[in-house]
Amino acid sequence: MKLIIAIINNDDREAVLSALTQEGFTATRLSTTGGFLMAGNTTLLIGAEDEQVAAVKNIIEQHSSTRTLSVTTDSSLGRGLSAADVKVTAKVKGATVFVLDVEHFEKL
Repeated sequence: MKLIIAIINNDDREAVLSALTQEGFTATRLSTTGGFLMAGNTTLLIGAEDEQVAAVKNIIEQHSSTRTLSVTTDSSLGRGLSAADVKVTAKVKGATVFVLDVEHFEKL
């Protein structure tokens, strides 16, 4: 068994969750914030059998889009700049996915 941790953009959350549910997968949804862009994300925790991992990753890939974001950041405030002065533009991938081995699993 595997634990899939998928960090997706909030804009893709509903499409990804809907597609996962339609294919019979369940996910726990956590609201998270990225460290660099300080943008809102959704982190999904998905349990899957080894042979289902490719299908889950495919669903996430199909329903997560790469986008360019431009946001203000406080990463340069130590240089005497205000947050309004610092704009960062970055290309953001559709999802970041980690696949971990699960040693033990049970529902109580």
